[in-house]
Amino acid sequence: FNKGAFSKMKSNAVFVNTSRGGVVNQDDLYEALKTGQIWGAGLDVTVPEPLPLDHPLLTLKNCVVLPHIGSAEESTREAMAVLAAKNLLAGLAGENLPAQAKL
Repeated sequence: FNKGAFSKMKSNAVFVNTSRGGVVNQDDLYEALKTGQIWGAGLDVTVPEPLPLDHPLLTLKNCVVLPHIGSAEESTREAMAVLAAKNLLAGLAGENLPAQAKL
């Protein structure tokens, strides 16, 4: 999915990707969401996984990014576990979470 595909969608469309992160141009998706070309997106997969905390898609209120529930790769699961552990340790220490969702 790219700019051309998003331009053919209705403005109330919700794009959902549960297959592979590489099937969507994330820059084009960001622009389609930011400009209101499409209404929203739900992503279970991204490139890379997990997305960096400063990724533009994570700043949008009309984009929900979930951990790749179907992921089975050891490196992905390890990265998610490390992120969760860092959040847990920071929370227990009364510090800001390094990977806090900005809602």
